[in-house]
Amino acid sequence: MDPNSFYKIPCGMYIVSTAYDGKLNGQIANAVVQVTAEPPKIMVSLNKQNLTCQLCQKSGVFSMTVLEKDTPMTFIGRWGFKSGRDTDKFDGVGYRMGKNGSPIVLDHAIACFEAKVTASLDAGTHLVLVGQVTEAEIIRDEEPMDYVYYRTVKKGLTSRFAASYQAKPKEEGAGREAQGAGVAPAAPMSVPPLAAPARYRCNACGYVYDPALGIPDAGIKPGTAFEGLPADWRCPVCGAGKDRFTALPG
Repeated sequence: MDPNSFYKIPCGMYIVSTAYDGKLNGQIANAVVQVTAEPPKIMVSLNKQNLTCQLCQKSGVFSMTVLEKDTPMTFIGRWGFKSGRDTDKFDGVGYRMGKNGSPIVLDHAIACFEAKVTASLDAGTHLVLVGQVTEAEIIRDEEPMDYVYYRTVKKGLTSRFAASYQAKPKEEGAGREAQGAGVAPAAPMSVPPLAAPARYRCNACGYVYDPALGIPDAGIKPGTAFEGLPADWRCPVCGAGKDRFTALPG
């Protein structure tokens, strides 16, 4: 079985939120789909270990925010790679409380939904919640971020608690056949080319900082070497410091 086949299933990038006994929490989810039209219902798959899932079970309600295409990685990292047990994810974030009592994230949102849980399915590691939509609103008429764009353009990673998580493959380049096999090598250059700045991998979440790409939406221009990043720079996905990064072999 080719696990990459699952990446061909279209899905988006959403924030699912809820509240119970004064505790607000939310998480990134991509396994969200509309399942009925009358009455309108949506379904979301949440890892049982996630605080959001546990609070949804207690509250019986949730909200869902559709993220815009250009949502910064730092914002996605807040909801996808940090736990609400350790941090207040809503601190400094624009949101409002929905009619069903769930917080609705407004930053980078293009649409939002409120739902009441009407059914649940135990799917092993995940709990599938079916919610009847009680409120729905278009916030801004912009293009949504889909999971393909997140992975291929944003170079985003998948949390090990996500429904679509797969074990990380070995670093690209290992065992790769040389280009131009069977062609006579070119004459050696008198001046060796400068080595490209090294890429660095976050030991906490696996995010790879590529100097060739930089992080434009965080003000880091392409061509900025890892060593040139500010001393207090942190991983845009999980928030780990520079000391948690390891250089990758060229």
